[in-house]
Amino acid sequence: MTGQTITEKIFSLVVGKKVFVGDIVVVPVDLAMAHDGTAPLAINSFREMGGEKVWDPNRIILVIDHVAPSSFEGTSNLHKLMREFTHEQNIKNFYDVGWGVCHQLMVENHVTSGMIVVGADSHTCTYGALGAFATGIGSTEMAAVFKTGKLWFRVPETIQCRFTGEIPPNIMAKDLILHMVGEIGADGATYKAIDFSGDVVKKLSVDGRLTLCNMVVEMGAKSGIIQPDQKTYSNQTKKHTDI
Repeated sequence: MTGQTITEKIFSLVVGKKVFVGDIVVVPVDLAMAHDGTAPLAINSFREMGGEKVWDPNRIILVIDHVAPSSFEGTSNLHKLMREFTHEQNIKNFYDVGWGVCHQLMVENHVTSGMIVVGADSHTCTYGALGAFATGIGSTEMAAVFKTGKLWFRVPETIQCRFTGEIPPNIMAKDLILHMVGEIGADGATYKAIDFSGDVVKKLSVDGRLTLCNMVVEMGAKSGIIQPDQKTYSNQTKKHTDI
């Protein structure tokens, strides 16, 4: 039996047995995030599915950040829907207008290594920089997560991207990932996990690593991930959650 990738190991720990590329798994979700562009659709779908109580109000994060403050009445009504749902469901982690951007709030306050995180936003893959399996899902899928706390996945194949050597002056993480996207193409990594490694990645700040993982979706990837190290763990000591 061959060794496992980081992604395979995360899924294996969650399901309680070894799983490999191509396996279908149903897993409990650690965190579920939606913002004002996607949460209203998820809330309405949750109702249509017969949802009355969310599976765990401590594990849902709702953020108003995409049209904040509201620019017209329709958006204000969507924000109102989110606020009412938060109050009704006793959701602990609600960020109203002015608190910040959803992905930054997630990495600063909630995500830690080994988690399975879903977000109703394509750039949820950002959180893989902290050693989590994190991926974007649709609003209807998010409604199902709100109701059950679970979601199925096909364990993705991994593409390992190793950056070695020295970073030239004025070259940053954004330059690295833009080059990689250009090499692989917009759909060259469809439903794959991108595992970033190498000396260059180790030298990057956590911010730089977040940039790498943020953009893997631009080549069709399911997720991006980086092996946790001391920089990762130092970042995680600041987390505060009610879980």
